[in-house]
Amino acid sequence: QVQLVESGGGLVQAGGSLRLSCAASGSIFGRYTMDWYRQAPGKQRELVAMFTSGGGTSYADSVKGRFTISRESGKNTVYLQMNSLKPEDTATYYCHFILRGVERWGQGTQVTVSS
Repeated sequence: QVQLVESGGGLVQAGGSLRLSCAASGSIFGRYTMDWYRQAPGKQRELVAMFTSGGGTSYADSVKGRFTISRESGKNTVYLQMNSLKPEDTATYYCHFILRGVERWGQGTQVTVSS
């Protein structure tokens, strides 16, 4: 069983920054992927940031140049550094984990950006 624990959300003014983290623990053997999604009220969940198979990163157009995904493989932890936050970034952010075809979601962390 794999557990995901997210932290780092909160309330911030427009233009501010937040750093989200997601730590995976449990029976983690083999290669896995971890990425970030978000879901705003009344909207579908969307992919925000991910690692590509070539070792790079990929971002939703709406966050390019402002968000950065990174990881500490030895700690099974992924981060999302969010800069220049905008009110439209307000959402619940979810860590997404896939190992051997089985996916897990974090509990979600709320990010609220005030104008």
